[in-house]
Amino acid sequence: MKRILSLAALLAAFVLLPAANAAAAEPDFEAMIREVDKLQDFTGLDFSGVFTIASEKPGEKQSVQQIRMFRRDAKKQFLILIQLPEAQKGQGYLKEDDNVWFYDPTSRKFTHSSVKENLSDSEAKNSDFTNKSILEDYAIEKTEPGVLGKFPIWIVTLKAKTGEVSYDRMKLSIRQDKTLVLKEEDFGASGRLMRTTLFPKYAEVAPGKFFPSQMLLIDEINKGEKSQVTMSELSVERLPDKVFTKAFIEQVN
Repeated sequence: MKRILSLAALLAAFVLLPAANAAAAEPDFEAMIREVDKLQDFTGLDFSGVFTIASEKPGEKQSVQQIRMFRRDAKKQFLILIQLPEAQKGQGYLKEDDNVWFYDPTSRKFTHSSVKENLSDSEAKNSDFTNKSILEDYAIEKTEPGVLGKFPIWIVTLKAKTGEVSYDRMKLSIRQDKTLVLKEEDFGASGRLMRTTLFPKYAEVAPGKFFPSQMLLIDEINKGEKSQVTMSELSVERLPDKVFTKAFIEQVN
């Protein structure tokens, strides 16, 4: 069974330190966030991969979920198929036009869903695997320099423009030397920290296109609950149009 990296071990690499000496010329932060969006925007390509999610809760055995995800960003389409655990195999999520559908192979029915929903009992949400534009959904509220582990960073706090997103505010820790997000903190409307996500590793899946190959999602409300997401089989090969249809998800089952 795969063990989740301990929070202590990751924080040993990612520790936020005072940044009095991290004086760097302030960049164009809007351009920086636009670059963050661009790195994971696969418009003109199809994107797919397998994501293994190992979750831990105090007093419970570790649970493992595996999904196969397909994305076509040019049309804002995605399909998520659950492969593990066996009891949920065949369930899936499909974004078709402006609708997100959940498919249950037992009832053979589609019901309306949302990108805000958690994937099963994990800390991961549908929105963690889909294409999104931060600048479309959030406004920059505050910026400051900092240091995370050995990396000088920019800390960018953003406020939601719409209620369609999963969180009211988020704070991104972005490397100064390379536009990669190392940490994301998500806050509710009350200002309470809801979730922290660490991004220890990235994979370049196409020239100039980076996607996290590992994520650690920490539930800040229910202490001790966390999920580690590991990505594999990342591909930008062209997919058949039928993949992004209800007929396909039914056929797979």
